Amino acid sequence: MKFQDNVDLHHLVEKIRHWGEQLGFQQIGIADIELGEHEERLNQWLEKGMHGDMDYMQRHGALRSHPEELVPGTLRVISARMDYLPGNGDDPEKLLLQADKAYISRYALGRDYHKLIRKRLQQLAARIEQEIGAFGYRVFTDSAPVLEKPLANKAGLGWQGKHTNLINKNAGSWFFLGELYTDLPLPVDEKADDHCGSCQACIDVCPTGAIIAPYQLDARLCISYLTIEHHGSIPEKLRPMLGNRIYGCDDCQIFCPWNKFARPTSESDFTPRQSLDSPLLVELFGWDEATFLAKTEGNAIRRIGHDRWLRNIAVALGNAPASQQVADALTSRLEHPSSMVREHVEWALHCQATKE
Repeated sequence: MKFQDNVDLHHLVEKIRHWGEQLGFQQIGIADIELGEHEERLNQWLEKGMHGDMDYMQRHGALRSHPEELVPGTLRVISARMDYLPGNGDDPEKLLLQADKAYISRYALGRDYHKLIRKRLQQLAARIEQEIGAFGYRVFTDSAPVLEKPLANKAGLGWQGKHTNLINKNAGSWFFLGELYTDLPLPVDEKADDHCGSCQACIDVCPTGAIIAPYQLDARLCISYLTIEHHGSIPEKLRPMLGNRIYGCDDCQIFCPWNKFARPTSESDFTPRQSLDSPLLVELFGWDEATFLAKTEGNAIRRIGHDRWLRNIAVALGNAPASQQVADALTSRLEHPSSMVREHVEWALHCQATKE
């Protein structure tokens, strides 16, 4: 064993929670690595093709449910959560009704969370190492084949709701997750109980019916998948359902009763940048690629690239009320080099014309 043999592991866990709080995490929990039940569910989901274009889900499937294979020697997972809901800006529910404005998922308004949370977890690992000596670990935050929500559930951070997101009964669901795989045989926390009960608000409000049954999400129908993960054309029948959502979708969180307990984030890095919390669609559609790259620097949005950005906004403009301003904006992109962009622009212009 690399670390000091006389370490009081129960006392160490309490210190880890304290250090986590100092680093800006709202909660730290410890889970074992037994994920057999979740492996079976994942395989069934993959067999039905509900992962869509996300080939990496199938490519690394076995590693997700076997932490000890992803990182040899892993015995426990230290799971952490960090709130991200901005405390200012337009009310999300009201913004969805403002068809001339763009709705961007609240998690993507500020700095890209991957780097921030990874850095904080590295600092947590360094603090543990300072306390007990060298130990085996590896840090993740949505960056590798990790079943982060089942692990967070086992660590007591919350339960997976009927929309499949993690919910904490004291804090709702507006938070990020991160993991520290470790070879430390830490005492584990009690799994969080499910408190969804008979509620199915998330199922009822899902714009595309992507939550096909309680605890079952068909990613191919999910707006977050369609606007972020999907590389090709958005199915025409689904485009009207996107409304003004151009990057992600939060409806299942906005209308979840448990989010009455959600607290605004205290992380300044998650403060909305470039007025992305309630921007005008026409203004965003006018960004050329250089402007897009400049204004999304350090932001998760950049990963979709300029073409998919225009694709998504074109759909939203097609769903917006008819106006000359919208028609002019769309017409300006009719000769765009990307056939995908041109296709969505033509569709949007047709939608605009039918509303006149």
